Amino acid sequence: MTVDPNAATQDFPSPRPTPSRAPGGASRYLIPALVACAVAVGLGAYGKVHDPAGTVFNLAGFSSTGAVKSWLATVSFGFALVQLTSALMLYGKLPGPSWAGALHRWSGRAAFLSAVPVAVHCLYALGFQTYESRVLWHSLLGCFFFGVFSAKMLLLRSERLPGWLLPIVGGLVFSALTVVWLTSAFWFFRTFGVTT
Repeated sequence: MTVDPNAATQDFPSPRPTPSRAPGGASRYLIPALVACAVAVGLGAYGKVHDPAGTVFNLAGFSSTGAVKSWLATVSFGFALVQLTSALMLYGKLPGPSWAGALHRWSGRAAFLSAVPVAVHCLYALGFQTYESRVLWHSLLGCFFFGVFSAKMLLLRSERLPGWLLPIVGGLVFSALTVVWLTSAFWFFRTFGVTT
């Protein structure tokens, strides 16, 4: 007996899921949003109530922890620029190689991993500060960056997302990191010079 692979199945076409039966429903958006808020508020609250230690680490070859943080933040921002470029390749806005997806994933990992020690130092050694507008924006958007990054990582695991959602969330991650870099590393290099 042979089976026709093109034969219609009993439930073809499959019924469209109703909103109440849609896979994931609203929770696939709500959970990442709640996690983002919890991460951002948690980091900000910790930075505000924690007594700053003044310094956490210093690496040989650097003149100060400010220089270490500025260079690590610049490395992170450089990888974020690679992220932006590779995302434009993935969405067909720029021509790109077949390995643009791998480039996007690995540059994102590198950007995040180089940003973590900077955030640890900022929160533990300096805390959440508001004494001038540059520092306030840096503190707010630093917390926002890690919150929205958490949401993006959770959304990547969701199926059937609207096509506009990941570019918006990725754009928020990139924009937050850009302002964080401008209010810290760029400011440091302009104020103290490009030093190690």
